[in-house]
Amino acid sequence: MSKREKVGVVIAAGGSSNRMGGLDKLYAMLGGKPVLVRATHAFQQSPLVDQIVVVVAGEKVNQCQQLIPGGEWSKVTNICAGGERRQDSVAAGLKLIGKCDWVVIHDGARPFITTDLIERGLAAAQETGAAIAAVLVTDTIKSAGEDLIVRQTFPRQNLWAVQTPQVFRIDIITEAYRRAKGDVTDDAMLVEQMGHKVKVFMGSYDNIKITTPEDLALAEVLWRKYE
Repeated sequence: MSKREKVGVVIAAGGSSNRMGGLDKLYAMLGGKPVLVRATHAFQQSPLVDQIVVVVAGEKVNQCQQLIPGGEWSKVTNICAGGERRQDSVAAGLKLIGKCDWVVIHDGARPFITTDLIERGLAAAQETGAAIAAVLVTDTIKSAGEDLIVRQTFPRQNLWAVQTPQVFRIDIITEAYRRAKGDVTDDAMLVEQMGHKVKVFMGSYDNIKITTPEDLALAEVLWRKYE
């Protein structure tokens, strides 16, 4: 990357934690700090990142703003309310990105992001303008109908489990969101719908997304590797 190119980050943290049994996963403590702080730490540390926008559920904005004075969020320029869907939240965050050449979108519930992943994502995106972290699927994947009868078994060597960060040239992801129709499960789908090529780069099996209490328990075990 040219040193003149600026990188902005959108942290998508607008989820409702419905599957956490009443616990807010983003403010659950991991290694003595909230998961959301852990998920932003590598971006704060990366010399390639210029700006961070954090998108949270509307009722969490004030609570989240209290994290800024601690010094760990000096690159956070905005904290805003998200929308009903994840893609609505990301769209809100993109509107607050300043004059950046690249945007990295990351889940606020993925606390094991590293500066290495960020750097490799930005490097991979140079080829097509869009790149996503993913890991090869280790289980056999089958599709089944409503009758639960197996319809197809997929070749495992061609299957990837997609993660974040996802990296895009600002003009590509902005146009993808402008054209967005229907629900999507990740940002790259919108870029794919435009017919644009998306590069896969190797993520990390540690880069889990905390969705359930079991995920949080696993994260606590994984954290011991990073202490």
